[in-house]
Amino acid sequence: MLSFLLKVTLISASGALAPGPLTTATLAVGAKNGWRGGLKVALGHMIVELPLVIVIALGLYLLFKDPTFIRVSSFVGGVFMIYFGYLTMKDAFGEVERSSKFEGYPLLVGISLTALNPFFILWWVGIGSPLILEAITNWGFAGIVPFYLAHVWLDFAWLILLAHATSFSGRVERVYRAVIFGLGLLLLAFGLDFLSYGLFGFRPF
Repeated sequence: MLSFLLKVTLISASGALAPGPLTTATLAVGAKNGWRGGLKVALGHMIVELPLVIVIALGLYLLFKDPTFIRVSSFVGGVFMIYFGYLTMKDAFGEVERSSKFEGYPLLVGISLTALNPFFILWWVGIGSPLILEAITNWGFAGIVPFYLAHVWLDFAWLILLAHATSFSGRVERVYRAVIFGLGLLLLAFGLDFLSYGLFGFRPF
């Protein structure tokens, strides 16, 4: 299970650390509310995310014994992982922006920028679903608990850190971009792994 949880954390990092509206808003929230603002943003994010994970898990639990469904799910997940890996690597060279639009209501920021972000839903449908399926296949529905804990702690740690450190020095920004690019590469590798299983029935990684 430890190797699976490590994989979940690495794949989750590609979504949690990638530049986006929630990242930008958390920087703005932190300027006014400090690390506690980041904690509230993370809680708002979880309020939307956890029910979505449960809904996906309930649906997948009824299908996980079907080998065809598993192969198709793995293939689709691989395609999404490769696509998001490409976007993540591209974002590493983009502009890191800050915004002051969402300083006042950290919990609402977390809820709204999660629920209204179509790429968040796509991430869970395309990338999260195969991981949920793997957890259920190996450990039953109870596997969702360690799976989600391995995912969500990173959201909290990252958003709290962003809110605490509300500005990027040149040195920190370079490190940030390197991490984002590396995560994009990892996501590409995991995508190829899922594609291989979906197409040929074996996983090289």
